[in-house]
Amino acid sequence: MSTQTDRSVDRVVFELMGAAEIQERLGISRQRTYILINRRDFPAPIATLKMGSVWLKADVERWIAEKRPHLLVDDSE
Repeated sequence: MSTQTDRSVDRVVFELMGAAEIQERLGISRQRTYILINRRDFPAPIATLKMGSVWLKADVERWIAEKRPHLLVDDSE
């Protein structure tokens, strides 16, 4: 007789953004993106990979809300 154990695995999913996603989200050029991500007030990347740095989407969206509120999307429409 075999017994199967039901194991619940808690998974944390992080939404990440690279420079290309930040560029697209802000609607700016690649050059302007690199200027912004190097500013002191821009969130620190969560990791730096071979392909570049990645940021938590929540941190980037918080920065947008504080520094670029006109770019917030109104989902109520």
